[in-house]
Amino acid sequence: MTDFTTLELAIDGPVARIWLNRPEMRNAIDDVFIRELGEAFALAEAAPEVRAVVLGGRGPAFCAGANLNWMKQAAEYTYEQNLLDAAGLPRMLRTLEQSRLPVIARIQGDVYAGGMGLVSVCDVAITVDTAHFCLSEVKIGLIPATISPYVLRAMGPRAAQRYFLTAERFGAADAHRIGFVHEVVSADALDAKVDEVVASLLLAAPNAVGQAKRLWRDMVGQPITEELNHETVVRIAALRASDEGREGLRAFLGKRKPGWIKPGA
Repeated sequence: MTDFTTLELAIDGPVARIWLNRPEMRNAIDDVFIRELGEAFALAEAAPEVRAVVLGGRGPAFCAGANLNWMKQAAEYTYEQNLLDAAGLPRMLRTLEQSRLPVIARIQGDVYAGGMGLVSVCDVAITVDTAHFCLSEVKIGLIPATISPYVLRAMGPRAAQRYFLTAERFGAADAHRIGFVHEVVSADALDAKVDEVVASLLLAAPNAVGQAKRLWRDMVGQPITEELNHETVVRIAALRASDEGREGLRAFLGKRKPGWIKPGA
């Protein structure tokens, strides 16, 4: 297993757990963090037994945005150097979003700036009730540009219109109200809720889960046209004819568990 300096990766059967692990830096983002998180996801993807990823953080913050030292370097860069440097984060976020694996954000603390992008690309977001959230970029003369496509989709355009401009800090209840997170729980209930969602994912067909992720990405915000309807027909027909689809239907009709569910589950 690769040795990481900014995170930990633990693969336990069908679940890969990635821990952001620089608590003294509030799990801040920099070029090393970006590279290592991409590598960790690649390792999880390559493990055939892995069917879900839990992304969590050590310490008081889930992810507090950019590393200050990294920001100091960027302040001295030319425009061309900044173009190259800024491309890393959206590339890594796209890697996470495009993963075949469902990703659960286990949010144990505050989420700021680039951390908001990380949560936005996770398929399920579960937070403690004490966490706070903030798109803080305008306070230092920047904008949440590279994370904006994902954050807009996660919280909706109207909420983003406010928080992009004001950089207000908001709590877990408001994050849930605007749809940015799916569940708000107490700290002592966090792991139980994450495990509950993982258990649900493991009951689902692995290929179907990956295809459902792709379906959501491709369909969200699209106008309903004849072409779009045809595409949905093509996709369901392909899955019905697949080995996994046939097994699922036969198991359902035969009132038995499909082959992807382990005995005793």
